[in-house]
Amino acid sequence: MSFEVEIGCACQRGKRSVNEDFGGAQRSAHGDGVPGIIAAVADGVSTGGHGLEAAQTTVMGLLADFFATPATWEMSVALDRLISAQNTWLVAHNRYRENLALQDSGPAAAALTTLSAIVLQGQVFTLAHVGDSRVWRLAASSDKATAEIEQLTQDHAYAHPDQRSRLTRAVGLDETLRVDFLQGEARLGDCFLLTTDGVHGTLKPSRLAELLNAMQSDSAQAAAERVVAAALEAGSNDNCTALIMRVRGLDAARLEDEIARSRHLPPLPRRRIGDVIDGYTITALVADTGVHRLYQAREIKTQQLVAIKTLHESRASDAEDRAMLVHEAWLAQRVTERDARGFVCARTHPGATAFYALYDWHGGATLEQMLAAKRRFDVSEMVAAAIAITRALGRLHRQGVIHRDIKPGNLHLGDDGQWRVLDLGAALSGRESAAARELHAGTPSYINPEQWRGEAAGAHSDLFALGVTLYLWLAGRLPYGEVEPYQAGRYRRDPPALSRIRPDVPIWLDHLVRKAVALEPAQRFETAEEMLLALERGAARALPAPAATPLAARDPLMFWKMGFGLSVLLNGLLLYWLLFLPR
Repeated sequence: MSFEVEIGCACQRGKRSVNEDFGGAQRSAHGDGVPGIIAAVADGVSTGGHGLEAAQTTVMGLLADFFATPATWEMSVALDRLISAQNTWLVAHNRYRENLALQDSGPAAAALTTLSAIVLQGQVFTLAHVGDSRVWRLAASSDKATAEIEQLTQDHAYAHPDQRSRLTRAVGLDETLRVDFLQGEARLGDCFLLTTDGVHGTLKPSRLAELLNAMQSDSAQAAAERVVAAALEAGSNDNCTALIMRVRGLDAARLEDEIARSRHLPPLPRRRIGDVIDGYTITALVADTGVHRLYQAREIKTQQLVAIKTLHESRASDAEDRAMLVHEAWLAQRVTERDARGFVCARTHPGATAFYALYDWHGGATLEQMLAAKRRFDVSEMVAAAIAITRALGRLHRQGVIHRDIKPGNLHLGDDGQWRVLDLGAALSGRESAAARELHAGTPSYINPEQWRGEAAGAHSDLFALGVTLYLWLAGRLPYGEVEPYQAGRYRRDPPALSRIRPDVPIWLDHLVRKAVALEPAQRFETAEEMLLALERGAARALPAPAATPLAARDPLMFWKMGFGLSVLLNGLLLYWLLFLPR
């Protein structure tokens, strides 16, 4: 079943001289990985005549920007950030108008609005609500002749009958805006209705349900117009807006849906070269780690090479391992949704008969393989590669994703000349399972000192690991030595200058890499964009040499041991002077 939602919207001025309501809807762009739709209505508050401005900019900004947010953001996170940004802008404009009014001794004019928005994506709806506009759901039921209506939002207004028009929350009212969110499962046949108080203040819920049930065969647009007309006929004194969304078809491409579906797929047993699985012929076993197997395969229909990643038989029944592989494939799809450069695209295969993930195949080799083969790189080649990798890492971080395992084995140079970041299996996106989040991921020699002290991984840890990789690439050795899996990292001295180990390394690059692997977090790059800018500028604007790390920061235990030894020595001399030297 494909994603299909019918929309209708009607907005009338009614008996008011100005219409300060605003409503609209926006579908995701054609080709987006997960089809979706967002709809919103807003009721501008008539304070100095700027209610329409507030309602219109709030709805239009939300609709224009929602599907431009990173695909890895959870829907409520995207809504919260966009609404908060609009609220900050309105509050600033209201403060500016208030200052002008004080100077002119006139009444202050403010731009305030309510907002009720709903997003449908996959098989889930997400609501965001502020003020006294409302969202209703008419859920069709097979055992009843007519469906019942349910109010999904709560009004943010004073409870007293004489104060119900006064809002306790509105966009533009306060610097801190608290938005109500609600998520639920959407079902085929559901009808969502968004109204402003000009409609629901006049028509009771039972009347709204009666109207919607009577117009099941009408178009959504005709139904929305009929609801508004009924409110005006019933004597509404306010602007009237009704927006209707009817769910005709649902998409099943959400992460949660994929995890649920994966539970019912049997494990993929070990395959031999020449075996066929779901239209793919196995051509090579690329890797077997004891946790995952990676095969190269050729699609019979198109003759294109693909990569098939699955779990080892010993792990194939583990629910957490399955969820992590599903999350990895889902994340690869989302990250490459708008720009595939720098990463490997995952493919969807709805007809899979076993549990596995499917990826594009790229010939070439990883940096680890090339270093093991003693391939010689010019410094200019390394800089170009570092720029490409840092740019990809920056895109990843801007989408709220932390890789957690940057190392030579996960950096790949394809036959097409493109560098790619591999293996998002340990990545954090905010949608991973709790077990994956708590996993102490990463390769010990590339983990920064803060993680060994128990701090969480972040963008800074990816940049440190990239710095360690660049140091190894240039110097042929790790900046802080090899750390075995059963050991903890030891950072007792600053790494030696690269230019002393390899004379052809320019000073600016030496300073840049040592800044990336500095022991003190404050001395490192804060973002991938900062590191990328330094790489692109090169010698034109070289970074200063990193300062030496004090002993107290490098080895606190040795610092205190030396302090204790010095104290013992001084006290011994004092005791000798008191006991044996003449006075």
